[in-house]
Amino acid sequence: MKSVKNQENQKTLNVPFTGIVPPLVTPLLDNDTLDLEGLERLVEHIISGGVHGIFILGTTGEFASLSYKLRRELTERTCRLVNGRIPVLVGITDSAFAESLNLAKVAADCGADAVVLAPPYYFASGQPELLEYLQRIMAQMPLPLFIYNMPVHTKVVFSPDTVKAAATIPGIIGMKDSSSNLAYFKQVQYALRDRQDFTFMVGPEEFMSEFVLTGGHGGVNGGANMFPKLYVELYNASIARNFEKIIPLQQKVMQISSTIYNVGHYGSSYLKGLKCALSVMGICSDFIAEPFHRFRDPEREKIRKLLEELNYRELL
Repeated sequence: MKSVKNQENQKTLNVPFTGIVPPLVTPLLDNDTLDLEGLERLVEHIISGGVHGIFILGTTGEFASLSYKLRRELTERTCRLVNGRIPVLVGITDSAFAESLNLAKVAADCGADAVVLAPPYYFASGQPELLEYLQRIMAQMPLPLFIYNMPVHTKVVFSPDTVKAAATIPGIIGMKDSSSNLAYFKQVQYALRDRQDFTFMVGPEEFMSEFVLTGGHGGVNGGANMFPKLYVELYNASIARNFEKIIPLQQKVMQISSTIYNVGHYGSSYLKGLKCALSVMGICSDFIAEPFHRFRDPEREKIRKLLEELNYRELL
């Protein structure tokens, strides 16, 4: 294992970066106000669960619905709360090149360890254009960078060949994939077969254990906001290839996925269920930024009952 240096504050991040890195929800009181007490409780909750890092301003963090002011504030406050205990990764995805760099500079100034970048959305990039974009932005990037494959929202896929080429650009140290495409996982793993130092993490928690068992480096799993210890235990069991532990832990993860994330009727049900569960657990507000809204009382009661069926207190 080696380390890469943050050019701004001389911190180092071990690569490949391994473990469970929750994509933090953004606790909100309204569309432009952070739930500061909730943010502190959430950060302490997941750190106490033994996670290996924190990723803010990703899809689960509603980054695209937040003002630039709020993104900067969340970055500053999260870095201050974490205080160097675990690495902090900051999402800088934007349709504007300059805004991605602006937030990367804020992240560096605040002491973050790395940034995470999905393809610019709205205009779809071709693969040569995407690679050139990464080369141009890395020329000014103050922090190590993970590329983020999220085709359902960006409508662009980092092809395996583009990932392989991106891995040669100085400062690009890894990738998070949320495609839920097992064939794609294998293609990227094969393309990176000679790059043991390049981190490859998976978003969908349903596949995390299998992914680690076949050489993946860990998971950026939304459920770790609620139950960090569960996901850390599943990761550790997978690293150890302890199938007696993996099987019941995986079943619990699938119970969460098939219940908490499916109370709603739309694509937003995952986020609504996750935030509602955190609210029921007393951790943070469940306000969701426009154009969405939090669950109303009937759905909230369903989430409460599902948490009880999970025996959720035993998972804390």
